[in-house]
Amino acid sequence: MSDSNIQTVKPTRETYDPLQQAYETLNRALFENALPNCLITLQRSKKSYGFFCGDRFGKTDGTLTDEIALNPTHFRNRPQEAVLATLAHEMVHLWQHHFGKPGRGRYHNTEWAEKMKSIGLQPTSTGKEFGSETGDVMDHMIVPDGPFDRTVRKLLGRGFVVSWTEQPVKHAEARAEREGETRSGKRVRYVCPHGDMKAWAKHDAKLVCGEHMEPMVVQQPTPRGYRDITPPSEDEA
Repeated sequence: MSDSNIQTVKPTRETYDPLQQAYETLNRALFENALPNCLITLQRSKKSYGFFCGDRFGKTDGTLTDEIALNPTHFRNRPQEAVLATLAHEMVHLWQHHFGKPGRGRYHNTEWAEKMKSIGLQPTSTGKEFGSETGDVMDHMIVPDGPFDRTVRKLLGRGFVVSWTEQPVKHAEARAEREGETRSGKRVRYVCPHGDMKAWAKHDAKLVCGEHMEPMVVQQPTPRGYRDITPPSEDEA
């Protein structure tokens, strides 16, 4: 992002406003607008695309709201309709929290499965056809031309998009290297105060220049990084 865009681009609003719009659209089309608003958050979880937690947030006046968390790690590598299907999946949990009888713990029971099917999402424990419709860990499939599919196609046709997505790890690694670190985030560049000797090592290493027999010191990176030397990878260290 260039300096000229810092004041005009608003990533927080551009991320959360569309998610609120999607929630309201799905609520009207699939739940007869019966669901209360909730707090949509972005949280990384290695084992899920999203989760629901009832009454998770509250205000000082005692007002409570539910949480639907979506995993932004997968926004970039999944189609928009898949991200919205995860949102709808968690909205069914929210519906059941307020109007039904949730299963014990993480269990997705028959009531949940029937509601999923009514909005056009086929529950499946395997993520594929003929998987179990109930269980502790559940996925779903979008039913072609079902209520969810039709609603989302209209939404996407109006230009809806989750525009901000998490970038590949290599970008973070390149930035770390420009700042004098390797992937481990613990290496810095040392230089001899009296010569051209340079070396990369962990931030707490104690190095001595063999030519001048002087302790080497950490060199602070410049804004453009280190152009004249490339830090070794972990395998080369």
